[in-house]
Amino acid sequence: MPVAAAFDSPPEPRVRRLDPVLVDRIAAGEVVERPASAVKELVENALDAGARRIEVAIEAGGRRLIRVTDDGRGMGPEDLALAVERHATSKLPDGDLSAIATLGFRGEALPSIGSVAELLIETRGADVPHGARIAVCFGEKSAVSPCARMQGTRVEVRDLFASVPARLKFLKGERAEAQAVADVVKRLAIAHPNVRFSLTTDQGGGFEYAAEHGADALARRLADVLGRDFAENAVTIDAAREGFALSGHAGLPTFNRANALAQFMFVNDRPVRDKLLAGSVRGAYLDFLASDRHGVVALFIGCPPREVDVNVHPAKAEVRFRDPGLVRGLVVGALKEALAGARHRASTTGGRSALHVLSRGTPHQTQDWRHSPAAPAHVTDGFGEREQRAFVIDAPTADSRANVAAPALETMEAPLGAARAQLHENYIVAQTRGGIVLVDQHAAHERLVYERLKRQRAETGIARQALLVPAVVEMEAADVARIVGAAEELAGLGLVVESFGPGAVLVREMPALLGNADARKLLQDIADTLAEDDSAGALEHTLDKVLSTLACHNSVRAGRRLSAEEMNALLREMEATPGSGQCNHGRPTYIELKLADIERLFKRR
Repeated sequence: MPVAAAFDSPPEPRVRRLDPVLVDRIAAGEVVERPASAVKELVENALDAGARRIEVAIEAGGRRLIRVTDDGRGMGPEDLALAVERHATSKLPDGDLSAIATLGFRGEALPSIGSVAELLIETRGADVPHGARIAVCFGEKSAVSPCARMQGTRVEVRDLFASVPARLKFLKGERAEAQAVADVVKRLAIAHPNVRFSLTTDQGGGFEYAAEHGADALARRLADVLGRDFAENAVTIDAAREGFALSGHAGLPTFNRANALAQFMFVNDRPVRDKLLAGSVRGAYLDFLASDRHGVVALFIGCPPREVDVNVHPAKAEVRFRDPGLVRGLVVGALKEALAGARHRASTTGGRSALHVLSRGTPHQTQDWRHSPAAPAHVTDGFGEREQRAFVIDAPTADSRANVAAPALETMEAPLGAARAQLHENYIVAQTRGGIVLVDQHAAHERLVYERLKRQRAETGIARQALLVPAVVEMEAADVARIVGAAEELAGLGLVVESFGPGAVLVREMPALLGNADARKLLQDIADTLAEDDSAGALEHTLDKVLSTLACHNSVRAGRRLSAEEMNALLREMEATPGSGQCNHGRPTYIELKLADIERLFKRR
């Protein structure tokens, strides 16, 4: 062969029409990414058909079997034959993509699933004498045939992706895929509390939710999905703005999770995983939670169909709003207002956790302390004077000055009760009508000072005082640059600083609330806060963090004894201050133990 021939260019490719089955498999890759995607499409079809009972069963995470049965309107033979054809749907009667009022609309789900699996559909309409059946085996369609069937539809999908083995390699384990299916069904169940849902799986984690009706139907369904604790630790959301309505429930900041999987968001009853909405929720909780914790929410946005584009993503998982700023403002504003309205409320799970810890330490039988490894040396059976002295504590760990006089009745009726003692010079014990409240005085005061600083900044500006002797703080060059670069903004927060040569900052004024705070440590903490995000324009988003740092340096420190009046004043201010149920870092400021639970702990009940 001539050498030149080895370098000849390949023949010019010719454009050709793809095989229809291959086209369907390509479409399936867009619509059906995993078994959970197929379940979502099938359940949405059932809901669009008016179903009031939907049963889902899967095997091997959905790869071996997916079965969705409903009692909806069903179809006749003619509609069934068209349902498995591409781009055939009953959900766009006028072809207007800007006014979609159903969950499904593309007309691609059934033929896409049938191209990569064995698909069997049995259905019967309300006015049809018998049912109809059709099968699609990896793209090959059978003729429609009659079958015995009650009104409604049953769809079976077997051996999903058997015709495209490469897709199987990208699936996770059976248990993980089953969990994804469960998550899809739960999200749709939340959006439709008046429908009965059930999920059966060979991997465990199945459930059944009864149909709920009435004004509190959503609350009961959320209790089924998120647990009873959510109902006890959530606030109601109800807001509207310029044609958009926002409703639902949001968990208290102290009722949080390590990830965002417990955030459920819906647009016109369509479950979505939208970055705009997720960012809005995170922004609303930013002032209450640590950066690695996430709020628990179920939020519903209602709007005219023309104000939102649901045709952005093939799987309809994302949406695009005509006015995203309006939506973000509505979500952030409504959540912040609702959380602020919760005032001092903290989640009930804190008290339950404390009781659980205490119950684990309760002895199941009487023990002789003299046989304990921690018993003092040379203990005698007579337990003489020398042995008794071994148990004497030189400094008291409980200050009961608040208990000198009986608390007033109105104080006992207050949400956080009446202060009765201070333990370890940091924990306030208060008595309520029905239990005990244990307060972390440092964490509580930190939040109170933070809220005072925020109010001052918003209303009159943060009051500040000049230092008699300006403080010179030595810092690394990078930290000096950050502090000096933010000098104007820090002055607005009551902290006046200026450069003082290489590697030093001069502090002339500080917020009046800070008293005699350690200027060196304060500036270092602020520099660390500013260093978290050095990007342009990031300072605006860190001002609240700086305020939080300022508050931390003026809070009541652990180790400070408080009088009865000071302790009760702290409790009353907590009750009146938004967000005081958690400190600036997202930790609870108090826990409440119900008297009935304490009595059960001591076997009195």
